[in-house]
Amino acid sequence: MEGTVLNRISGPKAVRLSALVIWMVVLLLVPFRISLAQTKSTIGAGYQNPVLWEDLADIDVFRVGDAYYYSASNMAYSPGAPILRSYDLVNWEYVGHAIPVLDFSPAYNLDGGRAYVKGSWASFLGYRKSNKTFYWGGCIEFAKTHIYTAPSAEGPWQKKAVIDNCYYDAGLLIDDDDTMYVAYGNKTISVAQLSPDGTQQVKTQVVFQTPPDIGVLEGSRFYKVNGNYYIFNTRPANAEYVLRSTHGPFGPYEIKMLLKDTKIDIPGAGVPHQGGIVQTQKGDWYYMAFIDAFPGGRVPVLAPLTWGADGWPTVQLTDNTWSMSYPRPDIPPSTHRLPSLTGTDAFKTSTLSPEWEWNHNPDNSKWSAGHGLTLQTATLTDDLYAARNTLTHRILGPTSTATIVLDDSRMKDGDEAGLAMFRDSSAWVGVTRDEGNYQVIMRQNITMDRRWNTANKGEDVARVPIRAGEIWLRVAADIHPGADRMAVFSYSTDGKAFQTLGQPFVLNNRWQFFMGYRYGIFNYATRSLGGEVKVSSFSMTTP
Repeated sequence: MEGTVLNRISGPKAVRLSALVIWMVVLLLVPFRISLAQTKSTIGAGYQNPVLWEDLADIDVFRVGDAYYYSASNMAYSPGAPILRSYDLVNWEYVGHAIPVLDFSPAYNLDGGRAYVKGSWASFLGYRKSNKTFYWGGCIEFAKTHIYTAPSAEGPWQKKAVIDNCYYDAGLLIDDDDTMYVAYGNKTISVAQLSPDGTQQVKTQVVFQTPPDIGVLEGSRFYKVNGNYYIFNTRPANAEYVLRSTHGPFGPYEIKMLLKDTKIDIPGAGVPHQGGIVQTQKGDWYYMAFIDAFPGGRVPVLAPLTWGADGWPTVQLTDNTWSMSYPRPDIPPSTHRLPSLTGTDAFKTSTLSPEWEWNHNPDNSKWSAGHGLTLQTATLTDDLYAARNTLTHRILGPTSTATIVLDDSRMKDGDEAGLAMFRDSSAWVGVTRDEGNYQVIMRQNITMDRRWNTANKGEDVARVPIRAGEIWLRVAADIHPGADRMAVFSYSTDGKAFQTLGQPFVLNNRWQFFMGYRYGIFNYATRSLGGEVKVSSFSMTTP
């Protein structure tokens, strides 16, 4: 490799890393633009789990007509509360966000503070037929519950109310008489009744206290089936329980275990739990849970669910094992064609596609799209975690490759721009300019402490002089669950021959950050504002 390698590895470890680099380079050179989800959905007469290998936790899922909707957590990424849509429960597309702007405090603008591991999580999403309105609600920072509404999942979404109660891990039920209820809580499970317009709390009542031998129940999802009321709760992170009331939404409730230590044939993955149920047009039921799959995050798995004569649900398992493949749901074929999860985004419109989310709120005066993505420097910093306008994209697992084409000719001295593997332990490949000279570098060991403050701003492990102009930056990510997964960074000056840069970056698979790794596109200034870069395209491929 040309240039200066700052950190060299020798001995047996170097042999293992060299083998890995060779394998990853092969992966880089043989991309296939086939949607992973679409590939899985067409294997025989069944579908494969995970149905979507992306970080989409705290699932709420329901059907409106022939469309299925799915909401998930996304913490401090903006816009918040992503919404997906499907017509077969297997293939999904991003359609919008329920929270247009994280307006909860200046920290969400990286102004005087940070909001990492805050924001929107374990919220509810539902549809009210009587007024043809979607409702989203979630507790922010363990304080108050924010309610947003929209005429469609795509929006426009508007904040309608702030309720002075934290509906922790909340699930929404709209009863047969159109009354809205919310189940919520940790250990102590409560049910709140909302006002007719869904913007105020009429009453709230404790309906269940978790027994000591169970410990913690949370993650409520609220349903009415055959006249009975059910609250699905998780015991993190290895079990799912169901509460049932035959006397109304306020109980009394009895409890039965649905899942415990359920196996799934994904090495290193956790137990399916904390999900939601949905009924198809033909009356069949499915349970969608997530599995912990760090370093990639928490990904959804789907299984059939049936109701017994005793009124309790059962997930279809074999020897307490969640199958990797089930028969496809018997759902009428749809004429809707969903976009591929892989391919190229050339940023041809002034608005970003809904799969994109910024790290905290962006400074909208410092970016534009339409003929590529232009990122002006929005922050004077030498800290990736403090830089505004880092644009993130979920990684498609278990392995995928992201490539951006970046024009660096308008950078200023001290600017740093590139493509990152972004999480509480990060690394990137990018371009720096100093005294008019350009270098492509690989930086790693960018870390946060346990309070999500920056612990280390990183070290450069390789740098190569380049000329100003277009450069292709690439990262190949292996996010199979488990330790010692790696990402390999590379670059090209012609878009054809890619040169591996630096050393493979070992991904952090601790769960405490909650969100998994993402691809991140960034540009910040270390000396003075005024520079900019243009990203003409972002491509994601899978082997």
